[in-house]
Amino acid sequence: MKIVTLMGSPRSQGNSSTIARRFQDTAAALGAEVSSFELNRLTYRGCQGCYACKQGLEQCILNDDLSEVLAAVAESDAVVLATPVYYGDMTAQLKGFMDRTYSYLKPDYLSNPTPSRLSPKKLVFIITQGHPDETLFADIFPRYDGFLKWLGFSESHLLRVCGVGPSSNSLPEATLLQADELARQLVGGKNNLLAF
Repeated sequence: MKIVTLMGSPRSQGNSSTIARRFQDTAAALGAEVSSFELNRLTYRGCQGCYACKQGLEQCILNDDLSEVLAAVAESDAVVLATPVYYGDMTAQLKGFMDRTYSYLKPDYLSNPTPSRLSPKKLVFIITQGHPDETLFADIFPRYDGFLKWLGFSESHLLRVCGVGPSSNSLPEATLLQADELARQLVGGKNNLLAF
């Protein structure tokens, strides 16, 4: 299994990145081929709305650091998206990637029963937030899940952690153990939606 991890946090040692690395390390120990990208270290633009990917091209026309990321995701079996909550949403770094995934959709995606150019993939979505109220920002994953399903991510795993401080030292050990278990489930082929 080939797993690509996209870290949306601008902080390399932040909570979401720490959980994603733990998941990735466990998956690698179980035999998965893993790679990761820290989006904040890359230089790229968001979708330009040019529709080139719907008018003759089957990939995004932009040639920047995100081109390699988009290609890696296309070749993967599973993708990990990791982000802290910034102003009630995913980070701008991850949102820029999400907008560029529009290039994965076929020109007739609105009416096509198989709208994506991608092969079916598994998804792990890791979300961390400082606020302890689990009802706040609970809409982030459901809001993007529909778009991700269009892209072919029909098996989704959510690992959400609330009430953690800015330092990864504040992460409970139980959260890291949940990342281990999720990696075992994904690499082992079980289908679950987890929210912690």
